[in-house]
Amino acid sequence: MGRKPTLSFMLRHHVKNLSGGIETIMASGKKPNTITTVSELAAPVAEQFGVQLWDVRYEKEGASWFLRIFIDKEGGVNIDDCENVSRAMSKLLDENDPIDQSYYLEVSSPGIGRDLVRPWHFEKYLGHEVEVRLIRAVEGVRDFIGEMTEFDGNNVTILLEELEAEMTFNLKEAAWVRLHEEIDF
Repeated sequence: MGRKPTLSFMLRHHVKNLSGGIETIMASGKKPNTITTVSELAAPVAEQFGVQLWDVRYEKEGASWFLRIFIDKEGGVNIDDCENVSRAMSKLLDENDPIDQSYYLEVSSPGIGRDLVRPWHFEKYLGHEVEVRLIRAVEGVRDFIGEMTEFDGNNVTILLEELEAEMTFNLKEAAWVRLHEEIDF
């Protein structure tokens, strides 16, 4: 598919909740979660720079928190794309202050073996090879590689060439589903 390796631009970002920031309240009366809030902020920024917001993750590693924004575009993103989105998001995050604690902001490509997590990810890559890790093994096997032939919003069907069989699983049964790309060096 001609995908380029993951590029990452990392910027140390400390957020201090001195101004109180702007809080978004959902229809349910609850404050939206961090990923929803950051996704809503990041989508127009990504569009402004000609890239697509692929995913947002807020993860703890050791004692540190990481806000990871993944962007993509046809032909792959470059370091300038990552830097532009990172700088714009850093300013926007400072202004809106949606996160109460310190964290690292990372903006990068989702990479060659990108995780498929949103319904449109699965729809975009129908007909492509994917890697699947199931939470519970099937006949002693948890990892599968096959062509994704169907997606209905909850269930994925892959064609397992080696076994000459199809396998359908619910997304809740999968630890992850990734695009499978073989790299020749």
